[in-house]
Amino acid sequence: MKLSTSRVHQALEQIEKQASFEGTIAIPDDNPAVPKLNEAFGDHTFFLDSEGLHIVEPTSRDSKVTEAQVVKLASWGDAACTTLAPHRPEPTDITVELATEEQS
Repeated sequence: MKLSTSRVHQALEQIEKQASFEGTIAIPDDNPAVPKLNEAFGDHTFFLDSEGLHIVEPTSRDSKVTEAQVVKLASWGDAACTTLAPHRPEPTDITVELATEEQS
């Protein structure tokens, strides 16, 4: 799921409140790694944190909010967090609620 700037902020705020992840950041669209990530995983907004690489996937939609689940796509392959090791998508127990674009 590709997120608008306002939805990225909503997601980050909620992830930080719910998760034990540290230092969660959204990878900017102009980052040189994004085209390779899109090629490997599809067109998404990608998040990095102390656990690895994540995206959010919608679980439900209604007229006012989209609920989305955080899904882990890759884990850090080394202690220095310099290499990501992709694996099968792993849904986490973290969900976020994203306001519709009209409400953002």
